Amino acid sequence: MSSDVCIAAQGLGKKYQIYAKPHHRLLDMLSPSAGRGRAFWALRNVDFSIKKGETVGIVGRNGSGKSTLLQIVSGTVSPSEGSVEVTGRVAALLELGTGFNPEFTGRENIRLNAAVLGLEGAQIDSRMQAILDFADIGEFVDEPVRTYSSGMYIRLAFAVAISVNPDVLIIDEALSVGDEAFQRKCFARIEQMKRDGATILFVSHSASMVTQLCDRAILLDGGRRIMTGEPKAVVARYQKLINAPAAERAAILEQICKDDVRMADELPLALEDTVLSEVDGAEIPLSNISRSESIHWLDANMKPTSTVEYASQGARILTPHLETEAGEAVNVLSPKKTYVYCYDVEFDRDVERVHFGMMVKSVSGVELSGMASHAHGDAIPLVRAGSRIRVQFELAALMVPGTYFLNAGVMGVVNGQGDAFVHRLVDAVMFRIDSTHTNRRLDGFFDISVEPAVRLTLIPRGGEAR
Repeated sequence: MSSDVCIAAQGLGKKYQIYAKPHHRLLDMLSPSAGRGRAFWALRNVDFSIKKGETVGIVGRNGSGKSTLLQIVSGTVSPSEGSVEVTGRVAALLELGTGFNPEFTGRENIRLNAAVLGLEGAQIDSRMQAILDFADIGEFVDEPVRTYSSGMYIRLAFAVAISVNPDVLIIDEALSVGDEAFQRKCFARIEQMKRDGATILFVSHSASMVTQLCDRAILLDGGRRIMTGEPKAVVARYQKLINAPAAERAAILEQICKDDVRMADELPLALEDTVLSEVDGAEIPLSNISRSESIHWLDANMKPTSTVEYASQGARILTPHLETEAGEAVNVLSPKKTYVYCYDVEFDRDVERVHFGMMVKSVSGVELSGMASHAHGDAIPLVRAGSRIRVQFELAALMVPGTYFLNAGVMGVVNGQGDAFVHRLVDAVMFRIDSTHTNRRLDGFFDISVEPAVRLTLIPRGGEAR
């Protein structure tokens, strides 16, 4: 393993024996050659490496092997085949209940868990108050852990895990049980650990969390690694996979594997190419740009190459685009002006309870804002086959100057199967908020200021602001 690699897995696999009856397990232990069990591979032939300081997210459907992978990396489960090497001190937050004795108090479990993670008695004493302050569970710290709620439990577990300053932090969907205030405190601490050079590996079903926190993402399905790459690209394909009809899942999996090979061969990735002009500050040639008299215009060079299309299940989205309130097609927008996001939907079968949606995302895939038609009324009870509906969402250009993407989606019920996407386009439209007429420094994603952007007031010594 090279010096810059923190976690390296080769041919990793985990096999379990499944028995039809409980006593068959005992009989197999007494006579292994009988072979009464059925082999189930929770993980098979998984290869990956993670560099020191990287944050990597693992996504996949339930049962795809995510938790098994984290358990093997953390050392709580041994692989049936292959190997994994981990460098440095590891702290893991796995499924609720791991690592704590339910009969011990919270304080006793802090000492026990910290000792297992490698801290000595004096070190635990010096960090005890910081752990208690972060967990913030009050007098319950001296009560048995079996009396804790899931939120209290994970507060204590996370506080202990970060107190050891681990080189590798492993998290298995644990933070989803905390309240919003505690989740934000945890994410702030994770971001600090990233800046300090820690390696972080975690499982999450939250697309925005993966795209916001991760440098890379790994997609698992059926116990196999399907794709590794830039988080936004991996998450888009993961969402396409979980929303695919069962009959088309195999074909989609095959295409994702091809995408993985293609992306591994391309430097930089095609997704990155779409935003280089914005990220690098390079000027786009003015040829092929159709300017209007206003400061918004249509840039023919700006087209997304990261579009992911879900399988159609009764409808198809057509001609998604942005236009001015006067109907002029644009994709370079003037800050704080209002535009219209439009697309048509053609239905080739009857669909019930139809509603439409849109989502604005950043270059890294963070979901910034969305809107659904049913938020302003009930869904359309029934749309007949052969119908075509034009969808229009008002979009205020309140984002800070930069490049953004728009999703388009149609949901409904086909043949009584339950509410689902009948068609969806991820990264259907690419647009940019123009910075030419902005001379203010803006951070974050949204410009919520009004002129004047900043007001400075001189406060006299010993007096009040006037």
